[in-house]
Amino acid sequence: MKRLFSICVVLGLASSTAIAQDYQLLNTDQESGYNIFNHLDASVTLGTTGIGLEVASPVTNWAQLRLGYSFMPHFNHEMEFDIQVGDKKENKYDAQGNRVETKFDRLAAMLENLTGYAVDDEVTMIGRPTYHNFKFLVDVFPFQNDKRWHVTAGFYWGPSKIADTYNKTEEMPSLLAVGIYNRLYENTMKSYETVQHVENGDINPATGEPYEVWDIEPIMSVGPIEINGISTIKSVYKSMASNGRMGVGLGNRVSDGSKYMMEPDADGMVKATARVNSFKPYLGVGYGGRLLKGNDRLHIAVDLGAAFWGKPKIITHDGTDLIGDIQEGTISGKPGDYVKLVRKFHVLPVLEARLVYQIF
Repeated sequence: MKRLFSICVVLGLASSTAIAQDYQLLNTDQESGYNIFNHLDASVTLGTTGIGLEVASPVTNWAQLRLGYSFMPHFNHEMEFDIQVGDKKENKYDAQGNRVETKFDRLAAMLENLTGYAVDDEVTMIGRPTYHNFKFLVDVFPFQNDKRWHVTAGFYWGPSKIADTYNKTEEMPSLLAVGIYNRLYENTMKSYETVQHVENGDINPATGEPYEVWDIEPIMSVGPIEINGISTIKSVYKSMASNGRMGVGLGNRVSDGSKYMMEPDADGMVKATARVNSFKPYLGVGYGGRLLKGNDRLHIAVDLGAAFWGKPKIITHDGTDLIGDIQEGTISGKPGDYVKLVRKFHVLPVLEARLVYQIF
């Protein structure tokens, strides 16, 4: 995006230098004036909206209509997210800067022994822009004797998804191991809850009779081998409860202040998409003129404005909106910086250079 923005600035400066010569974007011969659709321009565009094509034609003596399409080429940006155990991220180093063993280290060793997969404490995510838009714009020329300046209004319309994020393929073994651990955690909590019902003599609503020992489901079964029994379940529960779940800690929920942990989905993936309004009103200004002296067909123009796309959302694969559902400022590290940046942009700044050729 920075490279694309720089290219636009260079093109804008080049066009401003060329336009400083004594020429105009459109014919200002007051005798001929404008007739509706009496000529047609085709343009190639480059800017913060991506790369695009446009056609334009006058609709009055002081306005022209522009129709076009633009898309942002895909490019990848890598981001690092920390995997943690429980609600609080542990410090890997002591006060002297020495590496110390954490709960994550112990569980990672256990999972590697159980699954054969090494679990990293970071997951690399790939972010990429995906937005593309149709545009309908009307240029108004406020100065009848100088058609180089124009004011523009209209809209951009396209898919609401403007970017997506997903983990690198190399991260899947770690995420699969995390998913296995969380499944064991869930099974342990469920089995321990039934143990409590048995010990308290509670009534099983499914049978109408008191809970019995055989109502307790094993934590894990591998063929005829089961992790079961009241004493075993209590011991495993004590360890699991003190550790907590594994996942990527991403702030506190707005609803109840609890910690939100993004965990792998059923495919062992973590994903998110950025979304805005599909309909984006646009307002801007522009300046243009002949690119070459004596050539009335080739022009260049620069537009500066804003497409109003509303409050953005970042939706994870489990349906959580990191902007609307998570308390502002509670996401730490680089992920928090990304979310904070997206949260600010209720408009898309538009800087666009157009190379225009008059077909007839």
